[in-house]
Amino acid sequence: MIQTQLYWENREKNWVHFTNIIAQVKKDVDIILLPETFTTGFSMNASAAESGDETLQWMKKMAASANAAIAGSFFVQDGGKSYNRFHFVEPDGSTTLYNKRHLFTLTNENQVFSEGNEQVIVTFKGWKISLLVCYDLRFPVWIRRSTTNDYDMILLVANWPERRSYAWNQLLIARAIENQTYVVAVNRIGKDGNGILHSGESALIDPMGKRLAVGCPFEDEIIQGSVDYTHLEAIRKSLPFYEDRDKFNWE
Repeated sequence: MIQTQLYWENREKNWVHFTNIIAQVKKDVDIILLPETFTTGFSMNASAAESGDETLQWMKKMAASANAAIAGSFFVQDGGKSYNRFHFVEPDGSTTLYNKRHLFTLTNENQVFSEGNEQVIVTFKGWKISLLVCYDLRFPVWIRRSTTNDYDMILLVANWPERRSYAWNQLLIARAIENQTYVVAVNRIGKDGNGILHSGESALIDPMGKRLAVGCPFEDEIIQGSVDYTHLEAIRKSLPFYEDRDKFNWE
């Protein structure tokens, strides 16, 4: 998890910034997680959405050089619409995409960008991984594990404001416990171009809600942690709460 500041609406500066940080990541890491909208910050400027694939090509280059998956979101234009799109890029260049479902109406994200309508699971190194973006965290029905949305780990990228950090910390734990899954969540730090402060507090949480790795508030950090499939299976087998879940269809 790369917890860091972002340079407002400056793709090139953010590319250089993350290139330098990724070079410091240990070589045995499998996934490197970048914050939400890591090329621009959470700008509601429609021109922040990329029409080309420059950032995607940068991510592919970084994934190959680090021999690790690089994951994060940035704004893109596609088919006449713009999306806050999560990109999961594997070392061989394979890419899985998820368009943010829940757009943050308090900043009029829904007026500038289009919502996604598909839950996305990527399989990587034997793990089924759910891709989510920031505000999605508040919507447990969308996130809920089910027979059609089954996964072992959540990757969540965010620009979550410091003034709501208590909710951030509680909701991460809740999503891990209720879905019996690992949650890996990275949040930016510092003030954005609108003067909104972010404290980071990125975290890796196990299926019992235990924090295995946590970012220090307001600190630039590379936060490293490990997940254990045997541990996950043991919890699900010894505490089979999933079998008693309510059945529903989201709309």
